[in-house]
Order: sequence, then structure tokens, then C-alpha cells
Amino acid sequence: QVQLVESGGGVVQPGGSLRLSCAASGRTFDWYYMGWFRQAPGKEREFVASIVWSGGMTDYGDSVKGRFTISGDNAKNTVSLQMNSLKPEDTAVYYCVQSKRKGVPTSPSLYESWGRGTRVTVSL
Repeated sequence: QVQLVESGGGVVQPGGSLRLSCAASGRTFDWYYMGWFRQAPGKEREFVASIVWSGGMTDYGDSVKGRFTISGDNAKNTVSLQMNSLKPEDTAVYYCVQSKRKGVPTSPSLYESWGRGTRVTVSL
């Protein structure tokens, strides 16, 4: 069983930055992907970013490319999401996710474990 706990959400003005963190506990030797999804009110869940836990290869959703950076710390079992140049449309609940399987990282169904989410609001 993997537990994921997100932190770092909050309110920020457009153009600002936030850093989300996810602390993971449980079995780690068979992890493949760690990542982030988000869901805005009234919208479907959206892929944000993923990282291959053992190799470091990353993927990003089109709407965040060039602005967000995902990173992982294998020693601490944490994954972070640095979010820069934030826009009002980035407002959402952000979820940390984990998968033991190799597949399409943008698909929510790939991920077995989900955190409870942390809210990010981008507003004046």
C-alpha cells in the first residue's frame, strides 16, 4: 500500500510561482511512474506531469510545458512540482499519483495510488 500526501498549495497572483511536494510512503522498489494530475471545478481530470522513478524521464501536459517542472528525490521518496508563470486557468486541485506499471503516463487509469489533493488558486 502506497500513501501519498501533497503539500504546498495556496493562493498566488497571476505570474507567480508555487512549489508542490508529495511525500510517499510504502513499497518503493516496484514504482515506475510518479506524477501529478489536476482537476478544476466542472472540468475533467487533466494530466500535468510525470517522471519515471528510476530513470528520470519526464512528460508534461501541453498546457504546462515550459512553465512547470517535475522532479523526484529517490532517497526521500518525494516528488515535487515547481510551477512558474502561473495563470488563472491553472486553478485546480492538484493530485499526486503513483504507478507500478509502464504505460501511457497521461492516462489516469494507469495510476494505482492517488493522494487527497492540494488546492491551488491563481487570482488577483
